[in-house]
Amino acid sequence: MLQVLNWLESTPWATAVRQSLWLYPALEITHIVGIVLLVGAAFLFDLRLLGFARHLAVTALSGYLLPWSRRGLLLIVPSGILLFMTNATALAGDPTFWCKMALLGVAALNVLAFHRFLLRPHKRSNARGELPATARISAWISVVLWIAIIACGRLLAY
Repeated sequence: MLQVLNWLESTPWATAVRQSLWLYPALEITHIVGIVLLVGAAFLFDLRLLGFARHLAVTALSGYLLPWSRRGLLLIVPSGILLFMTNATALAGDPTFWCKMALLGVAALNVLAFHRFLLRPHKRSNARGELPATARISAWISVVLWIAIIACGRLLAY
């Protein structure tokens, strides 16, 4: 494992990011913009599931907001990988990093379960009313997870 981490840190991309005056900050900004898009849209959708803005249809709101979350993910993943590569050995030994990765895994499972078992059947039946109570539970889980993931990300800087 240590060999792989050392190899990652010595790749031309990781070296270029570390040696550039502007590339690392640009990647961090890209990562943060991605987080804003993903988590901002997810929070707004979660708030709707929690009962706010009931005049907005859940299916219509999901059709508008959730593509923004996916776009954010397209910024987060590559920038996060490049940021990791610049300091792979230190991050791989940091429990906060692994906590963040575990929380991301749980968040992904929550999203998958929500879309597969709650939202998809709701859309398929063209339901206009509220989703079941389990949707509110999923929304609370989402909010708590994203706050914890963001906190872990910030703690990695210290």
